[in-house]
Amino acid sequence: MENGSELGQIIDGPTNPMVTPLLNDLYQFTMAYAYWKAGKHNERSVFDLYFRKNPFGGEYTVFAGLEECVKFLANFKLSDEEIDFVRDCLPGSEEAFGDYLRGLDCSDVEVYAIPEGSVVFPKVPLMRVEGPVGVVQLLETPFLNLVNFASLVATNAARHRFVAGKSKSLLEFGARRAQGPDGAISASKYCYLGGFDATRQLKGNVGMICNVAAGKLFGIPLRGTHSHAYVSSFMSTDEIVDKVLRSADGKTTCEDFVSHVQTWLKKIQYSPSLSGIFSETNQSELAAFTSYALAFPKTFLALVDTYDVMKSGIPNFCAVALALNDFGYKALGIRLDSGDLAYLSREARNFFCTVERELKVPGFGKMVVTASNDLNEETIDALNKQGHEVDAFGIGTYLVTCYSQAALGCVFKLVEINNQPRIKLSEDVTKVSIPCKKRSYRLYGKEGYPLVDIMTGENEPPPKVGERLLCRHPFNESKRAYVVPQRVEELLKCYWRGSADEAREELPPLKEIRDRCIKQLENMRPDHMRRLNPTPYKVSVSAKLYDFIHFLWLNEAPVGELQ
Repeated sequence: MENGSELGQIIDGPTNPMVTPLLNDLYQFTMAYAYWKAGKHNERSVFDLYFRKNPFGGEYTVFAGLEECVKFLANFKLSDEEIDFVRDCLPGSEEAFGDYLRGLDCSDVEVYAIPEGSVVFPKVPLMRVEGPVGVVQLLETPFLNLVNFASLVATNAARHRFVAGKSKSLLEFGARRAQGPDGAISASKYCYLGGFDATRQLKGNVGMICNVAAGKLFGIPLRGTHSHAYVSSFMSTDEIVDKVLRSADGKTTCEDFVSHVQTWLKKIQYSPSLSGIFSETNQSELAAFTSYALAFPKTFLALVDTYDVMKSGIPNFCAVALALNDFGYKALGIRLDSGDLAYLSREARNFFCTVERELKVPGFGKMVVTASNDLNEETIDALNKQGHEVDAFGIGTYLVTCYSQAALGCVFKLVEINNQPRIKLSEDVTKVSIPCKKRSYRLYGKEGYPLVDIMTGENEPPPKVGERLLCRHPFNESKRAYVVPQRVEELLKCYWRGSADEAREELPPLKEIRDRCIKQLENMRPDHMRRLNPTPYKVSVSAKLYDFIHFLWLNEAPVGELQ
């Protein structure tokens, strides 16, 4: 099979060119060598990729990163230079091992996965990887790397969307605070997947480069305005050389837009309802706003807190917006990046509504108010409780760094080799693996909500609609319940079948994955979704698989002896 070919199509390599077979822990190569040395490297193995606990104190997770895993599989190949380096890292390794590595690809690997963007739960395999143990072992670290952060940040984005509500716009502002370029670009992609509306550059060149790169790579909507530096770079309106503004319909031209803005500022100052709010505004700020509006008359949005929001920023913005309105342009709104966001957003909205009423400008009161400044789930929840007039939230550091939880903790465990089920035991029962090749189903109740996910042995008959089924906790014998599903959904689908010509799932575009995520989150029972004390979602196994788990456990666990 040629690299990247899938049913005659070419699959691009991973987004990050650093994702190669060398993106691996050394012990994966030491195991590969030991498998090869023992003649076990071609034994058929089955591994499950799953996580043990939902992040952020919640009861759900969004699965992301599958597309990058498939791209990695399709292009898996070690170069001669990489093989030489691996052998240098394994002193004493035989030359024939290099020949083995040279011939490695994923043409005999199969991957079954839950569709990307799905809501998922602990213990249920996100991916089942089957193939020769020598090559599948080399997939562990790259797959975990590609899934862990992607799923964590997508879940973080979904949680922010939940607390903000459907009606608010959410903008990812995190490029400059992310962990390196890959962290920034990955965060932009997976925040969009998790329900954010756009990635946006608001603060300086580094942010713009990273976010624009994500927009180019993934087709994510981009938005941008200016920073405090742009505002403070102006000293007066005398610096504006080109003062000409052509009307939106192209029929008229304003030769001195600066004077037109200043005329409107005076009208606002002398308005009976607004005169007591401010007197003289900062003229360098007015110059910056005017200059920016001349550059972007169709998308004018101003950062209004460089000097004083209510005494300068808002009046100056209104003067420029009203001047633009005279020539057929509609300003977008403002951004608040400091201060009491609830209070300032309400005051700004009152100011806009007064302008609309006093100066007879329809729609002016509906200007968009965007808020930023180290926002997170807690601050947005607090703003909701205080009452605010914010239309869009720009969220950065806490979002892209997943500040409240560093990692998801996905694991990659061998569950079968040569058709023999295997189990990993531990004194910590949460770390005991669920053996054998399995099938996974989601069972839905009468109200349309998911009730429980259930794992069965590969050859067990699937659950049937309307048929009573016993669902058991994998390890706690007292936790069990009968379920009569109204709908049954099989979760694992084939996304890679190596060189076989059988049909497999296509990789959907990012927008479709995002739509799946949003739809699934909306279809979850509200008590599973709430921020505080959410109800745990039930994950179970069939009665037959439960019995087999405990049979194998007893069979593999050594029997102690008391002296």
